[in-house]
Amino acid sequence: MAAWSNERRDDPSPCREQDHGRFEVTQRDGRARLGKLHTHHGILETPALLPVVNPNIRTIEPREMWDHYGIQALITNSYIMWKHDDLRKTAQEDGVHKLLDFPGVIMTDSGTFQSYVYGDVEVGVAEIVDFQRSIGVDIATMLDVFSRPDMKSKEVEDAVRETDARASASLEAAGDIMLNGPIQGGVFRELRHISAQLMGQHPFSVHPIGGIVPIMEQQRYKDYAKVMMATLPLLPPNRPVHMFGCGHPMLFPMSIALGADLFDSAAYALFARDGRLLTPWGTERIDELVDWPMLMPCVAQQTPTEVRSMKAKEKEQLLARYNLEVTLAELARCKQAVRDGKIWQLVEQRSHQHPALREAFLWLTTAPSLDRNLRPDKFYTDRDAARDTGQDQGMWEDAWDWVVWSQQTPRSGGVQWGGDDTFSRPHIAKARRILHMRWLRSEATQHAVIFHGIRGPFRERINDVLEWLNCHHPSLQPMVLTPLGLIPASLEDLNPFAHLDAPAWVQRHEPEAAWIERELQRLGLSEVAFATVDVAGDGMKQRLAEALDSLNLANHVHQPMDQSQRDRSRENLRIAQGMSKQMVLLNASHEMASSIMAGASFVVNREGRVKNINDEHGQHLFSPRLRDGGMSLANAGAQAMLQHRSEPNPEGLPRTEWWGHVGKGPAVVVVDSDAEPFVRKGRNVFHGFVVACDPWLAPGEPCLITNPTGELLGHGVAQCTSTEMGTMTKGIAVKTRGGVGD
Repeated sequence: MAAWSNERRDDPSPCREQDHGRFEVTQRDGRARLGKLHTHHGILETPALLPVVNPNIRTIEPREMWDHYGIQALITNSYIMWKHDDLRKTAQEDGVHKLLDFPGVIMTDSGTFQSYVYGDVEVGVAEIVDFQRSIGVDIATMLDVFSRPDMKSKEVEDAVRETDARASASLEAAGDIMLNGPIQGGVFRELRHISAQLMGQHPFSVHPIGGIVPIMEQQRYKDYAKVMMATLPLLPPNRPVHMFGCGHPMLFPMSIALGADLFDSAAYALFARDGRLLTPWGTERIDELVDWPMLMPCVAQQTPTEVRSMKAKEKEQLLARYNLEVTLAELARCKQAVRDGKIWQLVEQRSHQHPALREAFLWLTTAPSLDRNLRPDKFYTDRDAARDTGQDQGMWEDAWDWVVWSQQTPRSGGVQWGGDDTFSRPHIAKARRILHMRWLRSEATQHAVIFHGIRGPFRERINDVLEWLNCHHPSLQPMVLTPLGLIPASLEDLNPFAHLDAPAWVQRHEPEAAWIERELQRLGLSEVAFATVDVAGDGMKQRLAEALDSLNLANHVHQPMDQSQRDRSRENLRIAQGMSKQMVLLNASHEMASSIMAGASFVVNREGRVKNINDEHGQHLFSPRLRDGGMSLANAGAQAMLQHRSEPNPEGLPRTEWWGHVGKGPAVVVVDSDAEPFVRKGRNVFHGFVVACDPWLAPGEPCLITNPTGELLGHGVAQCTSTEMGTMTKGIAVKTRGGVGD
């Protein structure tokens, strides 16, 4: 029976010569990214799976992988070809692409893994790279020194230093082909740091993370996560990260969420040989199956019983196709999750399917001490058993910051409730951080009333009450208690706080005084007396009167307002909303936001929602967004924010700084003279045309675009951090939302 049609897919077109070896990011969800690696045998879209093909044993033919499965790249072992005379001769005469009958990208390993399994290899450092170049591979691999998890620190350090010592000779032998620069270091955090920094200084094209196969074989997934967190933040972000030897689909979501771009898999064939099936939650044996754990196309017409009765070779090939299809399906699911901004939601879902994976997830999301005090205690269960020592937690804080601060917030779409894990999602953590860091109350605030008991957006239920309070108690700060934290009422529609899709009991939970006090402290309201008001059901006015009584405030809640009072209150609430969103979403200081909003007017829709905020001269400043509670800049708003900026125009491309820049306004991106006319027309800013930016530049946040003299050219949304801005040479750096003409 034919397993695949004879239809042939077109061969790939080579990339433009000037783009060869470049990597660009096309979409991201925090540290997870979709990208393109430009090669002479096509543009490889990442994250990508590179099936391992043994040139002597081809369970699935490479041509079938290209034609039937759409696989763009594979990996084979150059050491095996070098060692066998017939393979070596054919590969050097015809090229590795013809030898394997595969038109796409071919990466080769160097023999390092063979040295781990069998002992020393018999080939020289430059010799094996020169051989890979001679057979026409797209991405070669240097001969690094493998470090096992059971090795002592000194042995691992020697491996790290020796690998670095071999880098220059390997790169020289590689010539114009792309070369892998593996990162070693075992399970030692400091040595992973050293290896990443040393190897990152060389002009490698890809950085494989080596030495992880034994860790995965022992299901030490927490150590696997530690290796990633110790390594990836220190690698040049313009190079893909390859998890060397990782091909099990259960590890894809976590790996991609932390920044992995490439995977290779021999598991699809090796497991099939042993009668085992890959799944996103682990491994199943066909001998124990009545039905398929996942129904894939290759077995749609056959039962496990029928497959078990096949001849050994036929069964092995079918199970290999099954494993490959499951692996590709999980990779596709991860890629779509990145597009949807839900990769961490997928990570937490998968973490419940295997205890070792759950341990890794809990270590990632509970070890950083900085985030533990940001979670609402009502729903946060004790996970001390999943944590390391306090000292170890502190060591990993900076790595978790690298994950959290790269998130985009606010984002469109509802936030699905996932129990305690909801608070561990990095974009939730970032939303809370920027709220606590950037929002400032009015100096006149003396009291707070906290509304709770309903789901957001909350305006329909409490808008009239807010107008009344603003009229009669202007020194009182209205707040809204959401399951994700306490927010000022002026941000009542902000995602994720007001966009949580959760059961009614979560939305209507009773507030705990101790937690509210901690939330108020984080918002700078620790000395403010507060009272709570349940707004669910009838009798809200009576409960509000009781709350005001408890604060010793006049509680004439039935006292009406005349139209002038109502109009003035609405104006005040709109100004408060404009100021709060400038502070939280545009990093404006309280003074900057207050000055920009002075004399502002508002364009309102039929439901009373603000569509546009104009300045005193009628120029359009901002547009509050209904879909996510965000606020979009207009040209006049960008100009106003630049004029109120106290920092000088940036010079150079600094490394990212997450802290210490509160209230300094949106980050500024400076472009060269070649890009200036295009930005003025509203065109996107591309990497390679940026000469400077502020260190607090963050993906998904608004930024101002200027020329080197500080003149505003436009504004847009940053697609990267300042560190990435300084290294990337291909792709969009800023999506321009408005250009300022000459």
